Amino acid sequence: MKEFRYIIKAADGIHARPAGVLVNTALKYKCDITMKANDREASVKKLFALMKLGIKQNDVITVVFNGEDEEDAYKEITKNIGENY
Repeated sequence: MKEFRYIIKAADGIHARPAGVLVNTALKYKCDITMKANDREASVKKLFALMKLGIKQNDVITVVFNGEDEEDAYKEITKNIGENY
């Protein structure tokens, strides 16, 4: 299991279009990828669940990777988040 914590810097937080890119990236991997924020959690592989977290600028997120290809998923997802949020 790997874990990544990040403070959202994007003024719009995590909204539909970039969240869709994040979901499509996550779907390439077999491992479970969960995002936690605002005392809730959701699968990063489900757009509507991710959007329901209501993540805004300055929110702290934790992304947890668990499964056989977690290392590869961790590298790509953390890069995506760092570049886009």
